[in-house]
Amino acid sequence: MTNKDLANLIFPNIDKSIDYYENLYAERDLKEGSIVSRFAPSPTGFVHMGSLFSAFLASKVAHDTNGIFYIRIEDTDQERKVENGVENIIRDLTNFGIDIDEGVVGENEEIGKYGPYVQSKRRDIYQCYAKDLIEKGLAYPCFCSSAELDEIRNIQEVNKEEIGYYGSFAKCRYLSLEEQIKKIENGEKYVIRLKSPGDISHRVKIKDLIKGELEFPENNLDIVIIKSDGLPTYHFAHAIDDHLMHTTHIVRGDEWVSSLPVHLQLFQVLNFKFPKYAHLSPIMVQDGNSKRKLSKRKDAYAAISYYHELGIPNEAVKLYLMTIANSNFEAWYQSNPNGTIDDFKFDFKKVSSSGSLFDMDKLLNISKNYISYLSKEELYERVLQWAQKYDTELYQLYIDHKEDTIAFLNIERERKKPRKDYASFSEIKENSWYMYDELFDAKAKEYILPENISKEDAIDIIDLYLSKYYSENDSEDEWFAKMKEMCDSLGYASNIKEYKENKEQFKGSIVDISNTIRVIFTTKMTTPNLYDILKILGANRMKKRIDIFKR
Repeated sequence: MTNKDLANLIFPNIDKSIDYYENLYAERDLKEGSIVSRFAPSPTGFVHMGSLFSAFLASKVAHDTNGIFYIRIEDTDQERKVENGVENIIRDLTNFGIDIDEGVVGENEEIGKYGPYVQSKRRDIYQCYAKDLIEKGLAYPCFCSSAELDEIRNIQEVNKEEIGYYGSFAKCRYLSLEEQIKKIENGEKYVIRLKSPGDISHRVKIKDLIKGELEFPENNLDIVIIKSDGLPTYHFAHAIDDHLMHTTHIVRGDEWVSSLPVHLQLFQVLNFKFPKYAHLSPIMVQDGNSKRKLSKRKDAYAAISYYHELGIPNEAVKLYLMTIANSNFEAWYQSNPNGTIDDFKFDFKKVSSSGSLFDMDKLLNISKNYISYLSKEELYERVLQWAQKYDTELYQLYIDHKEDTIAFLNIERERKKPRKDYASFSEIKENSWYMYDELFDAKAKEYILPENISKEDAIDIIDLYLSKYYSENDSEDEWFAKMKEMCDSLGYASNIKEYKENKEQFKGSIVDISNTIRVIFTTKMTTPNLYDILKILGANRMKKRIDIFKR
């Protein structure tokens, strides 16, 4: 009996050699220095902020070098797989504008020549490499039951020894070929384990692109590489996939740092070239007096659906993520206000090795700034698209009043420093409902006038304004001149400086007059430019609103 006999018994249907796959998945035709990176999620639900951060940066580093960013679905743990899991992941990434060059792009759709990009469809590839390891005496079948493994663990815990399947505890490692074959022929259940060449007294070193020099004890555990269902473990599958797909850089969370000794050993045993690793520290949140990892269970804003529902532009989220990814991005962005993330070159050396604190206020400020620079047409279309899914009432108003809506959205927009009212699309309705008669007629009930203006005063002011000083054809300068003239005629100061110096001589100032008019037509004391609002409303709608105020 030989190791080859054992390998053929375990994998009778595997008739290809590893050379077949090495030739099938030839080196990529890319320029020197081009990075090939990937996002490799399990189809267990939705993408959360931490995953989006990893995917975003993996995509960024690849595209900065004219490389390839691909999606691989790691579904070897079939028990955790959820319905529509793949579709949800792809949707979440594409919604945020993460460009996928290759890999899984839909539930049953792939692009690229290095597939399949779903691990459960690559079973024969993994088994081929496992078969080769068995033939070389580098892997073996393990027949230990769960009870036996528990017993080994209990002994190790009592004796305060390293926990795991290794050395003298790796009982099946020492079975003869005859014993192994007999057990298989008898139908005993088994897994395939790597025969680790490691020694825990030895040290392994690696340079992480973010964390710098890392050093660990060498792996000495005989890890499982093929499970009893014939599918590989994550460790084994990812090593083969990253090799055959020619991944140059692996960007992932630092919860995987502890697995590096195992992964490096697998690459070594399989005679693969090591990829470069970049382990991201988790995004942290302030929790009382301490900090903790951003949690999809505890923090609503950890789910990226949170940002879609609020209507925070995807571009704003990515801008924020880049500020916590590279410490020099903010300064660059301020110096290049017309630049985009694509123009900025990501640098692993500028990534914090300890993790960044999530700052929602900062994200909202970035979003507010981003929205302020959208054109009126683009903002209209973006809000319309958002409202179609999240606010059907607003959607219908936007459809019915397109021109007036665009005009309102453009107030104080096309200027060097545009007005910044909205941090999200969901805030716009609350700050613009008064522009729609359908909402105004129902909601205009409470008018809070300036302190020194009674309702009777307000009626006198608005009647005079509409009868004598309002004209639809006035320019803004002409309109403002008439406002000042009306102030003087009513005993209010048209000059603010003069009013501050001699308050006792006036009923109030032009601010009180303009705010009175503003409140009557909008119910609000603070709005965008009043002149522009009145131009949009027009005389007929203004008269109706005066009647509502007088009721």
